[in-house]
Amino acid sequence: MEHIIVPTLQFFLSLSLLVVIHEFGHFLFARIFKIRVEKFYIFFNPWFSLFKFKPKNSDTTFGVGWLPLGGYVKIAGMIDESMDTEQMKRPVQDWEFRSKPAWQRLIVMIAGVTFNFILAIGLYTMISFHFGEKYIALQDAKSGMEFSPAALKAGFQDGDVLLRADDIVLDQFNEDAFYNIANAHTVVVRRAGEEVSLTMDGNLMQDILQEKKGFATFRMPFVVDSIIKGSRAELAGMMTGDSIISVGDSAQAFMGHCIDVFADHRNRNVSVTVMRNKEEVQLILTPDIHGKIGVYMKPLSALFPITTKRYTLLESIPNGLQKSVRKLTGYANSMKYVFTKEGAESLGGFISIGRLFPNQFDAETFWEITAFLSVILAFMNLLPIPGLDGGHIMFLLYEIITRKKPSQKALIRAQMIGMIFLMTLILFANTNDVIRFLFN
Repeated sequence: MEHIIVPTLQFFLSLSLLVVIHEFGHFLFARIFKIRVEKFYIFFNPWFSLFKFKPKNSDTTFGVGWLPLGGYVKIAGMIDESMDTEQMKRPVQDWEFRSKPAWQRLIVMIAGVTFNFILAIGLYTMISFHFGEKYIALQDAKSGMEFSPAALKAGFQDGDVLLRADDIVLDQFNEDAFYNIANAHTVVVRRAGEEVSLTMDGNLMQDILQEKKGFATFRMPFVVDSIIKGSRAELAGMMTGDSIISVGDSAQAFMGHCIDVFADHRNRNVSVTVMRNKEEVQLILTPDIHGKIGVYMKPLSALFPITTKRYTLLESIPNGLQKSVRKLTGYANSMKYVFTKEGAESLGGFISIGRLFPNQFDAETFWEITAFLSVILAFMNLLPIPGLDGGHIMFLLYEIITRKKPSQKALIRAQMIGMIFLMTLILFANTNDVIRFLFN
């Protein structure tokens, strides 16, 4: 039960923080321009609220809704999620959004995504300063990588050490490195001691989305960290610390290959040689019906040296900014694949986001994920879709450029269409999650 509760709590804590920061951006600049804010809500509250209060002498009701699809501020005189068309029929008041100059309204709408991006910069800065940057240097993984079928199709071979993507040196394997590889024309690897250049055809990302098997993992030995009591491994005599050096008819004993062999020998015997206290020991294993033998393997951090890069406070600030920009541009570049069949199928909702968080709370991981989600929230809200901040910004830019204000009727119709589209997208993404949860 813990593996569900802990990630769920982290998800709601992170989401609440992101919503508060985003909506506070709108709230702050609305108040600066003397625009009345009628509601400030974490989560949506159709029909009822979990909690609400209105401070004395305040125009704003603060509350918590029950539907965790985001949050909102209800700004007087604005066509938004509340669809309060009755208010728009009344005479314009000087404290309403619609009475203010277009440039002020534009700043109010941009403030939400701006605050999310500033939050990401602040979090990445804090992480850099407090935790440093921990990673396994690609050069320290002497056995290279194990690649997915899509990566093998692109020309990579198991054991390749990643060196460069175009002119970018690859020092660690993370999402930035993957985006650089996916968008590169040429990737250089070390293969059998020599540098080899691979020409990319531009289809790597799409092939990976279609196969759903990722890109690559570190090629690591199969070293037993612990054994599940009563498992097939325990029955075969396997012990903690054993390192598999051959399996079946193959002398190759890297983790990925071992897992594949065990999957091919469900309820069938397979010969395994392990290294134990510098001696070779022969075992006969019988993987279960799922191809599992019942062991936990040593983690990457126990098998490879961990490089820690430390930053001073002055170094942390530009590093936080650079990391935020890299995350934003990388995510923006990946969005083009959403409009493919494979990309649409890979869309995920709340379950996918919740699975980003580990089963046990780790402060560094929590803040890393929250910073990345803040970047995503900033980008998604900038999309020119009515119902999102980007939709309002699009109409305001049109007004500033043409000096013609769109009619209220057009804005209401656009808002309704946008809300229907967004709800359909949310339903689609979460249906994907449910299907993957039930059948994968």
